[in-house]
Amino acid sequence: MKRLTLAFLFILASSNGAASDLVWGFKNPSFSGQGYSSHVLSAEQLQFNRKQDIKKEAEAEARRIERELENTTLNKFLKNVESRIYAQISKQMVDAMFADCTDTCSNTGTAEIEGSTITWVKADGMITLTIVSEDGTITEISIPAEGDFGF
Repeated sequence: MKRLTLAFLFILASSNGAASDLVWGFKNPSFSGQGYSSHVLSAEQLQFNRKQDIKKEAEAEARRIERELENTTLNKFLKNVESRIYAQISKQMVDAMFADCTDTCSNTGTAEIEGSTITWVKADGMITLTIVSEDGTITEISIPAEGDFGF
């Protein structure tokens, strides 16, 4: 049995070895030349995407800071005061438009608010409200003067 095992090992050890040539080459396409254009395009795309990400992050941070500044207590207070002032102006204008009088009331009125001109004229049972904005856009609204809207 020992001889058989020894003979088998001898046969295995004496067989011809087979090997291939050792080939060396660059893995980076910048040096080998093969696939270089796609390598360059990939690198450019990565750089472009990174620059876009940085730009978007900066814009998002600027918007976040702007939102923080708008939401301060002082700004909230000023917006509330401004809203109440506009509500009073519009109430007074509506009261003047629908005033129930004959001789002492005016049939027209004009107000200028932040560059826009608001004019109303009461004639022939209708109130015509004309708003001219800063850019020259004209909006005209006609309302029944008696206040009976017929809903």
